[in-house]
This record gives sequence, structure tokens and C-alpha cells, in this order.
Amino acid sequence: MKFLTLVVSLLLLAGCASGPRFDTSHPSANFDSRVQFVVVHYTNASLERSLQLLTHGEVSAHYLIGDDKGATIYKLVDENQRAWHAGESEWQSRTWLNSSSIGIEIVNPGFRDTPTGRLWYPYSEAQVQSLIVLLKDISKRNGISPRHIIGHSDIAPLRKLDPGPLFPWKRLAAEGLGIWPNEQAVASRQVQFAAELPSIGWFQEELARLGYATPQTGELDVATRHVLAAFQMHYRPSRFDGTPDAQTAAMLLVLNQTK
Repeated sequence: MKFLTLVVSLLLLAGCASGPRFDTSHPSANFDSRVQFVVVHYTNASLERSLQLLTHGEVSAHYLIGDDKGATIYKLVDENQRAWHAGESEWQSRTWLNSSSIGIEIVNPGFRDTPTGRLWYPYSEAQVQSLIVLLKDISKRNGISPRHIIGHSDIAPLRKLDPGPLFPWKRLAAEGLGIWPNEQAVASRQVQFAAELPSIGWFQEELARLGYATPQTGELDVATRHVLAAFQMHYRPSRFDGTPDAQTAAMLLVLNQTK
């Protein structure tokens, strides 16, 4: 009898140790991917240094695209895990995007300041090709909207500049990996706004509507200038001085009217 009691106790303990049993015959149809955004960065460091920082430093990313001839794609963090790449961030009123995004770092020095101005480093064709392949795969598997493929400067405009003005946003949009304003529509709206520029409050509202965390003060304060500059660097990289103008207004309106 004691032996039987011992066996039963052991079986019960074994059942507890293995965890609960689940009935999986009624799966819900009401769910989507944890991943809602993809955030693109440049490393501002060499490949060797980037790998060291992203694997043994205080920051991390899901993927790193190298600067070798084939632009090797390094998978550093499983997509089901949270990587520390976004920091204090916001997009479409969602904050701290580490928990809801995939981070892609690209080996690129960023920029250097010279006596004649700031010089930005271009991305190689191999890097762009690797990025397109990677983004298409991530987007398809996670059902990510083109509007949710963004840069670090978009989600943290007060403190970040990457991936910079030489990043090929327009080319990515042509691949369905982002959005881009229709140029004819922008030209038409630009004529309208050249006659009368909208108020600063209007710019702030439209920037927030697109996704940017923007003060709603009605004043062209430092924070609003930073957000405007981030928007311009993404969609008008030829000039991103944070000054509201007719072309910026036209691009904002067209983008927000685009489905």
C-alpha cells in the first residue's frame, strides 16, 4: 500500500513538473503579429565594431547588413525576442518601439563634418539589394504595412539622424517597402500652398497624423523643427532644414491622403 501511494505521488509530481496540458482544438482567428514595425538604422561603425557592439554591448538589433561585397545579412536576435535598438521612441502614438518592432542595422559610417559642410556616406548597391530581400521577407511573414517601415530618425527625431539623407526611401517605396508621395499631386498642391502657407499648428497636426510624435503648441519650437527636419530628410533629402515651406506642406498632405 505504501509502495502504491509512493508511485501515485511520483506520477503526480511528474505531471506537475511537465507543466499543464492544453487543448489546442479551438484556435482563435483574432490575432496578429507582435511585430508591427521595422526600424532601419546605420551603425556609425565598422563591421567588426558593429558586431561587437550589437552582440556584447548595451544595444542590439535583430539583423545587421554588412559592408562586404555580398552585403552579408547577420541574424543577431530571434524575431520573437525583443532587441534593444529603438530606445525612447514613438510612432503613431505607440511608444518604446523595442517591444513591437524589428531592428535592422546597416554598416555605414553615417557622416563626417568638414570645413565645407557635412558629408554623408552612401549605401552600397549590395547593401540595398540585401535590405530589399530582407524587408520583403519580414513584411510578408509579419503582415507589416508599408507605412510601418521607418527610420530611427522618424521615431526619435530629437536625438537620431539615421539612416540619413542618402538612404534610398524612394527606391524602397517603389518595391512596396514604404510610402512615397505622388509627385504630380505634390506639384499641384505646392502651387496652392505657395500662395498661402498653412499655420504651424497645421504642420504639427499633419505630422502627428502621419505618425511623428509632434508637439501641438502652434509654435515653431525646437522640437517641431526637429520633427520637420526628420520628415524632410525622409521625403526630401535635398533640403532638411526644419523650415516649413510649400513643398513640405504639399508632401504632408498628399501622404496623409494616400491610402
